[in-house]
Amino acid sequence: MRVISYKYIREFIRVHPDSSVALRSWYHKLDRNMPAGLHELKRVFPGVDYAGNNRYIFNIKGNKYRLVALLIFGTQLAYIRYIGTHADYDKINCKEI
Repeated sequence: MRVISYKYIREFIRVHPDSSVALRSWYHKLDRNMPAGLHELKRVFPGVDYAGNNRYIFNIKGNKYRLVALLIFGTQLAYIRYIGTHADYDKINCKEI
């Protein structure tokens, strides 16, 4: 699956350097797999949750951070919509970002 855009990961790592290994691992795992749906995605990311409206929530670094991505399985594209702390994540509506 092609991840759009790695820039968001770089910017987040700059502010939260402790997230570097976990975010790079997330990126490479998704980039190397072509899941056809949530069932296959859960094999790679067991803790992933579906939020609705094609948004998927990933726990990063032991749930310290959250990443929300819009996944389009048909075209194998993943758009990063949000990366933040778990506390900041609680303040957003995943379905609308």
